[in-house]
Amino acid sequence: MAQHPLLMRVVALSINAANRAGEIIREVMNKGELGIVDKGKDDLQTEADRSAQRCIVASLSNHFPKVKVIGEEGNIDLKIPQEWLTNEADQDFLRNKCPDSLSNVSEDDLVIWVDPLDGTSEYTQGFLEHVTVLIGVSVNERAVGGVIHQPYFKTDTGKIGRTIWGVKELGIGGINPAALPENKFIVTTTRSHSNALVQSALDALTPDEVLRVGGAGYKIIQLLEGKAHAYVFASAGCKKWDTCAPEAVLEANGGTLTDMMGNHYLYGKGVSFPNKGGVLATAKGVNYLDVLNKIPAHIKEEISKKL
Repeated sequence: MAQHPLLMRVVALSINAANRAGEIIREVMNKGELGIVDKGKDDLQTEADRSAQRCIVASLSNHFPKVKVIGEEGNIDLKIPQEWLTNEADQDFLRNKCPDSLSNVSEDDLVIWVDPLDGTSEYTQGFLEHVTVLIGVSVNERAVGGVIHQPYFKTDTGKIGRTIWGVKELGIGGINPAALPENKFIVTTTRSHSNALVQSALDALTPDEVLRVGGAGYKIIQLLEGKAHAYVFASAGCKKWDTCAPEAVLEANGGTLTDMMGNHYLYGKGVSFPNKGGVLATAKGVNYLDVLNKIPAHIKEEISKKL
């Protein structure tokens, strides 16, 4: 694996680490002992979150000790069962050629953002298809690589689980993106964290349909699968580990993800974790600026005050 550029090795190992984390998430659910801890307002953590993060962070830190890894569940014990460690990189992914602009990236340029279980409240309530594992890779503060794993995706073959990857200037894999319906405009947004500002932004876009689903990863999948044209969340609430992988995957496929004012988030070592500017994302083939310009100035001003 050493002959491949660093970024490719990191994404290749992340693919397999996300798969292993998905297995752990299913194991915890099958045991039925979720070990729920309330971290604060609408912020739950389960045994699955903790174990999946330990699996991912220990595996990445073991292979890339000089790379900064930031996980949602903070600094947790990385002494893990040997069978949780991922040592193999995904060989199919490594057959791709690294984009020239990313071929000389150093450990110091990278930050890896891990959400071990995106959609925890959905997980505890049984909306299992909303659950994703997110591993995002930033280079010089910009999201460039991402892995989105769905532990409960049912494939045609009966196999459970699907892993989608994206690298800017390379493209995406693990999914065949679908065309969007042309005769209507569909927006996806939060299932459980709505408020007046979130609703007024949706109203301004006059969508034909609103899909309310859990988790940032699952919302981006709606855009990739042709089920929604845009993802709009005019509120603080999500964090850098929620959006780093989704932004990289969506933009690798020709979409766009920014805050509500049209600015890309920065994912460097020293950034604050909350995405205070909300999220505005459009699928490939949707005019991003049209959507951004339909958001009224008073909504953007209201959100800007909180930055």
